[in-house]
Amino acid sequence: MTSPTFPLRLAGTRVVLRDFTPDDADDALAIVGDDRVTRWLSFDSRDHAATTRMLASAITAAQADPRAEHYLAVTRTDDDHVIGFARLALGGVHAAKLGFAINADHWGCGYATDATRTIIGYGFAVLDLHRITAAIGPDNEASQAVVKNLGFKYEGQLRDHVFTNSAWRDSLLFSILNQEFASTPASDFGESGLRFRQQNRARRPAP
Repeated sequence: MTSPTFPLRLAGTRVVLRDFTPDDADDALAIVGDDRVTRWLSFDSRDHAATTRMLASAITAAQADPRAEHYLAVTRTDDDHVIGFARLALGGVHAAKLGFAINADHWGCGYATDATRTIIGYGFAVLDLHRITAAIGPDNEASQAVVKNLGFKYEGQLRDHVFTNSAWRDSLLFSILNQEFASTPASDFGESGLRFRQQNRARRPAP
């Protein structure tokens, strides 16, 4: 059975989040095949074949019912080319892990913040999550700033958390809870959460 949330499309302020398609391979390669980006991620740069397999896996996972992963392409509102990704991987009890990346040529434009805010809003308002975590490399100050600005709290350091670029790397763990989301000013979360409830209530997966 196909997930009732597929295909998914979420509108932010500066970006749109949507499910991947096979036609996104070249755009995705410009992200996951770029050392400037992957030096901050949990995997090494990928070639075209590996990127194609990654997209095929994401598309298959998006259609699963129940849907355990929301791995979404990030596009600008005026252009359907993929400039990044945002991901919620569900696990545990009403919990998910957050991941995100933006094409290096589009850094500094606020796309990561808007994409992350949008998928978090969906996670709390529609998926009824209680807790979302993000594990970020200690040197990745830009991504740390994104989650901090969105209300995430620092929890601690995960030692030798990922093996990438031929070495073990620690991660800093951040989290945000549903009640913290609910108390965040409307300019950050409230309006997007209300919009997601109105637009996606009929598509909300059964408990």
